Amino acid sequence: MKKLLVVDDEDHIRKLYTDVFTREGYRVETAATGDEALEKAASTHFDLVILDIELEETSGLELLKRFKESFSNLPVILNSAYSTYKADFHTWVAAGYILKSSDITPLREKIKELVMI
Repeated sequence: MKKLLVVDDEDHIRKLYTDVFTREGYRVETAATGDEALEKAASTHFDLVILDIELEETSGLELLKRFKESFSNLPVILNSAYSTYKADFHTWVAAGYILKSSDITPLREKIKELVMI
């Protein structure tokens, strides 16, 4: 079973993604902060990270950089409500950039592509 880490400061997003992706056969853990996410990634093997860019305490772009430095083979999908970051070259190291919407099909498809369950 593939394991996902969802990093988002919005509780309802963490709950939604946990419910949806658990039903689809993934094991899901969540983190509300960058520090919590890095701690979990250091102690648990994840197959993929879904990372919000606009976190309360940490820039998601800074967190992406730290993930890539510490866990270079771990794919990270940026998941943001803002399309403006897509042009920022710092986002280009991510395995994907998916805009948040009520239709999570693009996120589902990108996850399947990257972890091939």
